[in-house]
Amino acid sequence: MKKIYLITAVGLLALAATWVLQAAPDKIDPGKLLVGQAAFASYQTVKPGVFRKITAADLPAPLATPSATNRAQLIPRPADAWPQAPPNFKVDLYTTGLDQPRKILMAPNGDFFVVESNLGQIKAFRGLNREGKPEQVSVFAEGLQRPYGIAFYPPGPNPEWVYVGNTNSVVRFSYKTGDLKAGGTAQVLVSELPSGRGHWTRDLVFSLDGKRLFVAVGSATNVDDDPAVELNRATIHEYAPDGKFVRVYASGIRNAGGGLNVHPQTGELWCSVNERDALGDNLVPDYITHVQEGGFYGWPWYYIGGNQDPRHAGKRPELKSKVLVPDVLLQPHNASLGFSFYAGSQFPAEYRGDIFAAQHGSWNKSMRTGYEVIRVPLRNGRATGEYEDFLTGFVTADGQVWGRPVSVAVAKDGSLFVTDDGSKSIWRVSYTGK
Repeated sequence: MKKIYLITAVGLLALAATWVLQAAPDKIDPGKLLVGQAAFASYQTVKPGVFRKITAADLPAPLATPSATNRAQLIPRPADAWPQAPPNFKVDLYTTGLDQPRKILMAPNGDFFVVESNLGQIKAFRGLNREGKPEQVSVFAEGLQRPYGIAFYPPGPNPEWVYVGNTNSVVRFSYKTGDLKAGGTAQVLVSELPSGRGHWTRDLVFSLDGKRLFVAVGSATNVDDDPAVELNRATIHEYAPDGKFVRVYASGIRNAGGGLNVHPQTGELWCSVNERDALGDNLVPDYITHVQEGGFYGWPWYYIGGNQDPRHAGKRPELKSKVLVPDVLLQPHNASLGFSFYAGSQFPAEYRGDIFAAQHGSWNKSMRTGYEVIRVPLRNGRATGEYEDFLTGFVTADGQVWGRPVSVAVAKDGSLFVTDDGSKSIWRVSYTGK
């Protein structure tokens, strides 16, 4: 593997800041925007249609509150429980009874491919019958090693391969449009992805021109800086389509293994990141951001710019000025995972181009947070830092968890499909207004 190189991109940051200021105020009702300390949330305060903006200036000191352990004990979905969306949106249960449904991705022909990581397999779903259920379901591939990421190659209407990110490798299966079962056995392209303990999901995505394959590799630990443990982890790798390693594209990213995507117009790589734990309820924010080539995002020594982790006090001072601040700060401990850019036409025009992202839910916060799907408004491919609580209701009034969103895909008809490995389901969100 090549060494990690850290690049300062002051000019790019200044340009990005200019774009941010020009982003879309018309997408956000100021009366529904919470800022400062009011922007921090728990399951009791999330509500569809509420916007939040957290900035680096809003962050508390480390351990302003004790580090909590508050793991979700999943319960069956209560009879009166259902995901809640903003007015004029409808939520339907597409299918249930799955085994740890994780990444969902739409094939160019409209089929959905869903990873069942526990079973080591990928299922294909086709169609929508009169009852709102799939018309066909098939096991596309099996015998995989804790798979997560999926990508079709080459980009465009007629891919020839389905790429899969196992926890320790990248493989691909022969594919032609309409296949519900893989053509032949897996071809191994990357045989030795960094793996082992810690974050195991390996999301992947191709650049728009198909020349670059990005693979996210999460950290082995919460905040360890031992290179023997963390070598080439907490990074995003770049490969050629044939699996040849090119370089570490970006580093200091604790875990983007749950969410990589490429903006369909700008071609920029974006990621969804699980940041570190054990610094209190409101540290450190998870985030969604475009990824700068050669960018360094701080882990494990710094966070959200030049804020030094007290567990590494005095270490690596030369890196402080190099740490990039992410575009959108989310609730700390949200466990932000899979996301998609909305390119459909079913939702109102102001949703066009926005991000919808699954928030799997917290364990290191005294009052639960996450367990929802959020919307990140974009304009001209840029974010201003706000996000909206969009699909909520996966936690009961007394704090019991029945659903955990993992990944989001946009269907050909413009509806959203959301995997939920808490209730072992896929939900469909459609717009019913004018």
